[in-house]
Amino acid sequence: MSAFEFFFSFYGLLLGLSVAELVGGLSRVLHERQRVRFGWLTPLLALFVAMDVATFWSQAWTIFRGAPFNLALLFVGLVVAATFYIAASVTFPRVTAEGVEERIDLDDHFWAHRRLIFSCILAANLIVVTIFISLMLADASFATLSSPRLWIGFVVFSLGAAAAAFAPRRFASCALILLVTYSLFNVARSAGVLLGDGGWSLPAPGA
Repeated sequence: MSAFEFFFSFYGLLLGLSVAELVGGLSRVLHERQRVRFGWLTPLLALFVAMDVATFWSQAWTIFRGAPFNLALLFVGLVVAATFYIAASVTFPRVTAEGVEERIDLDDHFWAHRRLIFSCILAANLIVVTIFISLMLADASFATLSSPRLWIGFVVFSLGAAAAAFAPRRFASCALILLVTYSLFNVARSAGVLLGDGGWSLPAPGA
């Protein structure tokens, strides 16, 4: 097992728990859908958090695949993944009580918890960006990954997340839409690269 495989078995497990929290939260509110007012804010937030977790999974391959085994890196991975887990676990409300007829409004839940969720997401992204800048200063090979598009995207992401967390409601809603649109654009761009490269081939039998 390589150093990266060892690191990623730990980091990926923790990020996977965040995905499980999102899917579990969605399944719980669907189970109680008779007393849930869905709205659009919390489902859109869940989509954004899920895409950001997937982005972090991808970034781990880019940034950490050449890293040596080191306890400090495991700790950093723990902090980043745990921060995401908190955001994911709060995205949907807990609806486990049986026989309770109280109505649940997911839009109200979004407004009550948006600052915590977006603050966690911002913190996780700032940690990874700090690591990336440190690696750029220490190793010129990482500087090749830097581009104007990367830093413009980071500024757009950071300002959008800060606005979604702390701006008045009208601007916060627009910021959430901007963040989801930006994330979907990145997914579509990656899909375009994949298709442009011809997709992938099946391995030869017995390979």
